[in-house]
Amino acid sequence: MHGDDLTETSKPHAALRAATHLGAAARHLSRAALDLIFPPACISCREAIAAHGALCPACWGQVRFIERPFCDRLGTPFAADLGAEGLLSPEAIAHPPVYARARAVARFEDGPVRHLIHRLKYGDRLELALPLGRQMARAGRELLAEADLLVPIPLHRGRLFWRRFNQANALAEVISKASKVQNDPFVLERTKATPSQVGLTKVQRAENMHGAFAVPEAEKIKIEGRALVLIDDVLTSGATLNAAARVLLRAGAARVDALVFARVVTGA
Repeated sequence: MHGDDLTETSKPHAALRAATHLGAAARHLSRAALDLIFPPACISCREAIAAHGALCPACWGQVRFIERPFCDRLGTPFAADLGAEGLLSPEAIAHPPVYARARAVARFEDGPVRHLIHRLKYGDRLELALPLGRQMARAGRELLAEADLLVPIPLHRGRLFWRRFNQANALAEVISKASKVQNDPFVLERTKATPSQVGLTKVQRAENMHGAFAVPEAEKIKIEGRALVLIDDVLTSGATLNAAARVLLRAGAARVDALVFARVVTGA
């Protein structure tokens, strides 16, 4: 009787193992079928590669990744290893940002990085959010380890209507899944339809972003005393992230960091 009970008890476990193996096999077959219909291609140049969602060796070699040593505040790379961590650049000392720290995957320059961001942002290539977001999760792991909430930079409702999706929120959703940090696209809203920042000076960019964001009264309870990470695709002058961080801190956030896929690095 006891042996019969043991056999009966083990049946659900055997069924579960079988279902797991079948599920894995089905996923493998699905990937194989997908590869036959849509062979893996470089997400930048479309050259054939071994797996989906990656860069070919040539495009990978053109990306200028931002790695240590870099300024602990701005996340901008140092020209040489100064032998210590936590150092600040002259720019960070002279003009400290409102946000505490910024991290980026790579430099925003001509080539694969600029191309990928433009395809995500303007080319309706929403699937690019997955590989870009995963890279951001790796580059920002020290920020994410201390974070309570992800806050994507919002679009004004008029721009969102025409673009149909917010690339910052698409990236934040991927980062949230990778880091297990909750994403909330509603705690920050864009109250001002700002003109394009392209071609503006740093001062003009800051003026352009003045009054652009707000935290709705009902949302303030979500951020009071919490560590937030702002998510965006590109950091240029920092005007957008500064304006957003200022509003969040005034609404009660304990700390605001910033994580982007690419940032402009001047003088290097």
